[in-house]
Amino acid sequence: MPVDDYSGPFDPAFELARLSRQALADLGRELLLNGHLQDRVGLPRVLAKQGDEGMTQVSIEEWMGASPIYSKRMQRALGFEGREVGTIFKNLQLDIGAPHQFMEFRFDLDGPAYGEFWLECCGPLLDVEPFGEERVRLMCHDVEDPTFDATAAATHPCAKIRPIHRPPRVPSTRVPHCRWKVFIDDRSSAYSQHPNLERVQASKIAQLEIRLPEKDAEPGGWRDYAGPFDPECQLEDFSHRALVRINLELALQSHLLARSFLLCVGQRSDPETVRELAGQQWTGIAGLTAERLQRALAVGGDGAEAIAKVFQMHPCFHPRDYIDLRVELEDDGVRVAFGECLAFEEGDDCSWLAHLSDEPHPALDAIARAVNPRALCTPTHVRGDERLAFRVQIDSDAPPHPEARDVKLAKVSKGAHIAFQRRRPLRD
Repeated sequence: MPVDDYSGPFDPAFELARLSRQALADLGRELLLNGHLQDRVGLPRVLAKQGDEGMTQVSIEEWMGASPIYSKRMQRALGFEGREVGTIFKNLQLDIGAPHQFMEFRFDLDGPAYGEFWLECCGPLLDVEPFGEERVRLMCHDVEDPTFDATAAATHPCAKIRPIHRPPRVPSTRVPHCRWKVFIDDRSSAYSQHPNLERVQASKIAQLEIRLPEKDAEPGGWRDYAGPFDPECQLEDFSHRALVRINLELALQSHLLARSFLLCVGQRSDPETVRELAGQQWTGIAGLTAERLQRALAVGGDGAEAIAKVFQMHPCFHPRDYIDLRVELEDDGVRVAFGECLAFEEGDDCSWLAHLSDEPHPALDAIARAVNPRALCTPTHVRGDERLAFRVQIDSDAPPHPEARDVKLAKVSKGAHIAFQRRRPLRD
């Protein structure tokens, strides 16, 4: 019987499919936010090293190298492949670029070739407005213009997304924050995707086939999104099996975006900078999401069992078809091990796990310390077919470790503190 949270005993075999539909819907909102906020760590680090121009280009190219791939994946996963504006809108509803409630999207679909969407409230805009009009234009003009078209072109090469109005807001209290029209312009030339897209598409994570439960573990909900576009669609509308797939695809979206980000960084810098930024980005989002997951899944306490649960459920270690993570309790703490798996076979340094070795890593510490600030994660000996192994221990006599700078950076965004609301009961 599916459970509504992970408040029960730790189970080394626990998996996403054990959660109920409502728990999976709640978790999905967290994973959308997780994928979105990882840039809140990575891009400021690029800004510090490469200035405004470097940050702008990485902002653009990382999304252009990932979004078209995961858009098509979600279409195939939920059976809504097509070449219409409604297909683009469905993608936006299930995209880490548009996390629910942090970005309040609204839609009006006029037909297969035209529609409009607007943001009643845009969390990223509220994050950026205090830094002045120049930063607002960078995000809402320089970055959004090419990245919106790249996402739309994944559905139709002649699809366009153009502003009706957008920030800077005039007056400063204007609502909705922006409004856009989406249309198919068959008279225009086909959109030319960024060359990095082909490189990201060749990765093992981009081509991953995700294994799913054979059947729904509880009744109700849409088995796919093949039906008409629903402007009020919520995660609660989907079936149990569909929600398992959505959550795994959202975790995969995060990995694809990180891969594209690190590819862009590597094209502008040296391998040491790639390693440095990979560690910083992973640490910041790993710690923030671990803290939020503990609340979202009702993981009580601050002991070894709570740490083990958070490691087990953290999206940076999903899908399991890609990352072979093994978590178990030991007398003196938690053992976290990695088996040989596709994540270690990518053959490049464009992923977080590519920089994981038999040395301490701040991202693992950040996850453990989100539960208990006295935790320490250190490498340990491997067993059997393990590739890497770590032991997490809590020293109750030691002073709390200070929160990592990159976790603090992730928390600068208002999205880090959002409390999600359930706005619709489960669909029958």
